[in-house]
Amino acid sequence: VQLQASGGGLVQTGDSLRLSCAASGPTAGNYAMGWFRQAPGKDREFVSGVSWSGRTTEYADAVKGRFTISRDNAKNTIYLQMNDLKPEDTAVYYCTQAKVYGRDLAQESTYPYWGKGTLVTVSS
Repeated sequence: VQLQASGGGLVQTGDSLRLSCAASGPTAGNYAMGWFRQAPGKDREFVSGVSWSGRTTEYADAVKGRFTISRDNAKNTIYLQMNDLKPEDTAVYYCTQAKVYGRDLAQESTYPYWGKGTLVTVSS
């Protein structure tokens, strides 16, 4: 599975961005997918995850109420709508995909497939 994230950029505090991640390959889009991020000098952290059906979603506390994850299985694509962005959201955002069902959406170990990341910079 190959994952290609896009949509990052430089925005100001309070702005919005929408990240996209297109999956390709034999099992692309068949399992849960998610977003993680890594800020400069910090560990990578969970942002959001969505089950294959889209019925189950999970968010980190830091982004609840501001970010929305969704997926279009016909396009093997997930999205992360990010509203009210803050400087602390500045990070490289990584798209991920699982390869089995029923794992914890918030755990890195759920996702063996990772994209290269897209940079989001929020200026104050």
